[in-house]
Amino acid sequence: QVQLVESGGGLVQPGGSLTVSCAASGRPFTLLVMGWFRQADGKQRELVADISNFGSTTNYADSVKGRFTVSRDNSKNTVYLQMNNLKPEDTAVYYCNARDRLTRRQDWGQGTQVTVSS
Repeated sequence: QVQLVESGGGLVQPGGSLTVSCAASGRPFTLLVMGWFRQADGKQRELVADISNFGSTTNYADSVKGRFTVSRDNSKNTVYLQMNNLKPEDTAVYYCNARDRLTRRQDWGQGTQVTVSS
């Protein structure tokens, strides 16, 4: 089982920037495809971005392309989501996700709240 701990959420004004981080433990980090999902009040959880185990491939939701960047530091077992030009509609709980390439198991972090408001 992978333990995931997110940090870095908070309140930011529209147009501002924020970076959330997720530290993983419990499995070799290079076996894990890492992703960020979000869930706004009353909505389904959706994929925001993911990154392959060595960082060579990234995918983004259309709504965040050009504004968000997912990255990982395999030496620190950490994945990041840098969010720029934030909009009120980005307000949600952001969850870190790990998919083990060998076991196919998925694990989730506890979530971190991101609120975009003036």
